[in-house]
Amino acid sequence: MRCPSCGSFDDKVIESRTMANGESTRRRRECNSCGYRFTSYEHIEEKPFMVVKRDNRRQPFDRQKLEKGIERALEKRPVSTLTIENIVNEIEDLAITKGKVTREISTSELGDLVLERLSSVDKVAYIRFASVYKHFENLDEFIQEVKKIDDTTEK
Repeated sequence: MRCPSCGSFDDKVIESRTMANGESTRRRRECNSCGYRFTSYEHIEEKPFMVVKRDNRRQPFDRQKLEKGIERALEKRPVSTLTIENIVNEIEDLAITKGKVTREISTSELGDLVLERLSSVDKVAYIRFASVYKHFENLDEFIQEVKKIDDTTEK
């Protein structure tokens, strides 16, 4: 560490203290050349969890964006706010677990997680989300998706 007083790189650590729930370390240092005492801080630099878009662009995972999409699908449905919060928490945990090694997840994997969770909670919300997420080209594709959800309900 360079001394802010004389510029020397020769110093010693006098005291170290863990701060902010273990997320940073405060170190008191003393320059061996001029005796000046100063403080340095160490922080863990984490790579953000990323979402890989269809065109291969990457953007940071945005929990609020996920929550907003799920809330829109469940709008005016008999699902409590607490249930929505739990769904978002579960999907976020699953996404981070799936992308643990690479620190990223594709939008298609993330969308599939949402669809899987919505299908078990509310079929109408599932269809609403699927209609946006799957980019149906025509009415036949939409009808096939409805039949697919109808078939799983009958079993």
